[in-house]
Amino acid sequence: MDIELNRYIDHTLLKPDATEADIVKLCDEAKKYNFAAVCVNSCWIPVCRRELENSGVRICAVIGFPLGAVATEIKGFEAFEAAVKMGADEVDMVINIGKLKDGDDEYVKKEIKDCKYAIGHKILKVIIETCLLTDEEKVRACKDAMASDADFVKTSTGFSTGGATLEDVKLMKETVGDKCRVKAAGGVRSREDALAMIAAGAERIGTSRGVQLMEEEGKNLS
Repeated sequence: MDIELNRYIDHTLLKPDATEADIVKLCDEAKKYNFAAVCVNSCWIPVCRRELENSGVRICAVIGFPLGAVATEIKGFEAFEAAVKMGADEVDMVINIGKLKDGDDEYVKKEIKDCKYAIGHKILKVIIETCLLTDEEKVRACKDAMASDADFVKTSTGFSTGGATLEDVKLMKETVGDKCRVKAAGGVRSREDALAMIAAGAERIGTSRGVQLMEEEGKNLS
């Protein structure tokens, strides 16, 4: 597969014990390999802005992470603070999984719409946490995201019972078609994993192993 793997990667560090030094290292790695983005908790956006200035690497912040169970109003406010006031380029929000499982799609669509409205033209990725859903629920979640003007649907937080699978990526891509893009995250541990996800329809890969993937790729894009 003739692709620039680095440009698919959201280089991710979401651990609660991450320090500023860890975030600076993450940014240095992202610049070295020219990754698509770094993905961090919102408190680290100012550090990323400082470290990534004029680099072309985007900043992604997570919202309602990792459970997705906070009030809709809090998600919208958090998205606005992260994207508009603090300067993140992209937002990855977690849907309210319990509401989806209850069949309350209007609730799910409203929280997605509220986050999209809050961030305007910036990219919104909707995390549906596939490991907790049936196939029917995954399809509904993807349709809710499309109906709410999301830019991506994303498989997983990486903090629940499982991560991305090829079957889920294929199902999500079949559901959204060209109306939305797919991000595979959680459990992408090797170059082969990443290439398989891309072949299945993923247009972004969320991973904390971006450097290892590029070392396997045998490229140094610095």
